[in-house]
Amino acid sequence: MAPEIGGKCRADAGPNIDWSECRKRMLMLEHSELDGGRFAGADLSRTDLSHSSVKNGDFTKAILLRASLTKADAEGANFSKIEGYRAEFPGLKAKGASFQGAEMQRANFAGAELQNADFTKAELGRANFHKAHFANTAFATANLSRATFQGAHVEGPIDFANAFLFLTRIEGVDLSQATGLKQEQVDLACGNDKTVLPAGLTHPLDWPCDSE
Repeated sequence: MAPEIGGKCRADAGPNIDWSECRKRMLMLEHSELDGGRFAGADLSRTDLSHSSVKNGDFTKAILLRASLTKADAEGANFSKIEGYRAEFPGLKAKGASFQGAEMQRANFAGAELQNADFTKAELGRANFHKAHFANTAFATANLSRATFQGAHVEGPIDFANAFLFLTRIEGVDLSQATGLKQEQVDLACGNDKTVLPAGLTHPLDWPCDSE
């Protein structure tokens, strides 16, 4: 590690902190005030940022493997191209946040506020969006295979253009405001008679998943 990087990496946590490219694994940083922080390329694996404020933070290409941002405030933050396998985001406030191109297989977004969030081209296989809130949320060209949206609150348009919805759980979800959704995507997903689709789309004769 270059001396100038090592020096900044020893700085105490606080607003506008610059920990870009730093190794900050397995830290206990819950309830921290980190608004405007720079974490681009940092390794935050298994670090606990629950209940923290990271509004407008830059996490571009950061490593967040199994990290926790449970009930954190990440409004306007940039999580583009992060590695977030099994990251914990339940109750996350992420209005206007970007997750473009992020790798977040099995990430947990249960109950998260994801209005105006952008998941374009994100890898979200088996991600959990149970009871999350969506409006003007983009999933264009995202991989949502086996992800679950059961209990989701769709409060405005949600873009599924060219998203991969193989066995995506949409039972009971109101997708009447969804955009970019095509019949072939619906046919691959898992719904039921309570799933509401946009005008022009129909329930398949047999959904591919057994009801739970």
